[in-house]
Amino acid sequence: MAGNNIILERLEGVKHRFVEVGEMLTREEILADMKKYIQLSKEYKELKPVVDAYEKYRLTLANIESTRELLATEKDEEMREMAKAELEALTASIPEMEEQIKLLLIPADPEDSKNAIVEIRAGTGGDEASIFAGDLFRMYSKFFESKGWKVEVTSFTEGTAGGYKEIVMRVNGEGVYGIMKYESGVHRVQRVPQTETQGRIHTSAASVVVLPEADEVDIDLRNEDIRKDTYCSSGPGGQSVNTTYSAVRLTHIPTGIVVTIQDEKSQIKNYEKALKELRTRLYNLEYQKYLDEVSRKRKTMVSTGDRSAKIRTYNYPQGRMTDHRINYTVYNLPSILDGNIQEVIDKLQMAENAERLKANNL
Repeated sequence: MAGNNIILERLEGVKHRFVEVGEMLTREEILADMKKYIQLSKEYKELKPVVDAYEKYRLTLANIESTRELLATEKDEEMREMAKAELEALTASIPEMEEQIKLLLIPADPEDSKNAIVEIRAGTGGDEASIFAGDLFRMYSKFFESKGWKVEVTSFTEGTAGGYKEIVMRVNGEGVYGIMKYESGVHRVQRVPQTETQGRIHTSAASVVVLPEADEVDIDLRNEDIRKDTYCSSGPGGQSVNTTYSAVRLTHIPTGIVVTIQDEKSQIKNYEKALKELRTRLYNLEYQKYLDEVSRKRKTMVSTGDRSAKIRTYNYPQGRMTDHRINYTVYNLPSILDGNIQEVIDKLQMAENAERLKANNL
C-alpha cells in the first residue's frame, strides 16, 4: 500500500524541519538569544506530534507491505489466516490515521496556545443588556471552572439594574485563546426583560471580545511611550479602598490606548497587570491585521476578525440557542447558560478545520 503521496510529501517536509530546529537549539548563538530560543523551542514542541504521527503512519505502511509479501509466499494455512487478519486491521487503521494527520498538518494559529483577555460589554438594550452581560459572565465563569482555568477580573462597571456595563478578565490555562476565540462577536438575547412589566419579548445584545495575551517577547514596550496615572480605587472593599492610590491607569502615547486596573490593593501589582494588558492590546493591533486577512479567505465567520458580527442568539421563550455562523441550533438553553458550551465550540472547530483542510489542499 503506497499511502497518500500528498500527505507523505508534507510529512517529509515537517520531519526535515523538525530535525533542523532540533539542531539549531544546540547552537551557542541560539542559546545566547533568549527570544529566538523560546520561539524555536515552541516550534519544536509543536512539530513533535506531527513527526510522531508520521513515524507511526510510515511504520503501518511498511507493515502492510511486509504482510502482503508474507501472504504471497506463505504456504501454511494457519499463518496465512493470521496474516490476513493483521493485514485487514492494518489497512482499516489507515483512513483514520490519515484524517488525524491532515488535521495535524493544518498550520496552527500561533496564538492558540496563549492565555486570553476576555471582555464582555453591554450593547443595545439598556439595563436588560447589562443584565445579559452578567448572564454571559456567569456562563463563561462556569465554563472556565469546568476547564480548571484561572480567572482574574481586572476591571468592571456594574449595571444600574444588575449585571455589568462592561467586565474585563484575564483567563489563564492550557490553550485558552484557541478555544475562546470562537466567542468573539455580538451575542443577542430574546426574552421578557426583568425590567419589563408588560411581558413583551425584547431583543438585547452584548459584545464579547477575546484577545490572545501577549508574551513579553511579543511586544517591546518603551517606558518613554507610557504615561502612568494613579487614583483611588472604587467599589467593594471598605474604607481602605478609597484612601490609597492603588488603581493604575496607563496611557500608551503613540496609539492612545488606555488600560485601567484596580482589582488589587497594591499599586505595584495593579501596575504589573496593567502593563501586561497594555502589551496585549498593542499586540492585538498587529494581530487584527492577520484576522482581517483570514476573514477575507474564509467563507464562514468562524474565528475571523469581524468582532461586530452577530454570532449567536439565546431565545428564552423557545429555550433555544442558535449559532449563526454554522446554522447550529440546540434546545437546551438552561444547560448552555450553565456553562456547557464545549459542544458548540467543538462544532465551530470542526467547521473551521473543514475549511482549513480545503484551503491547504488536503
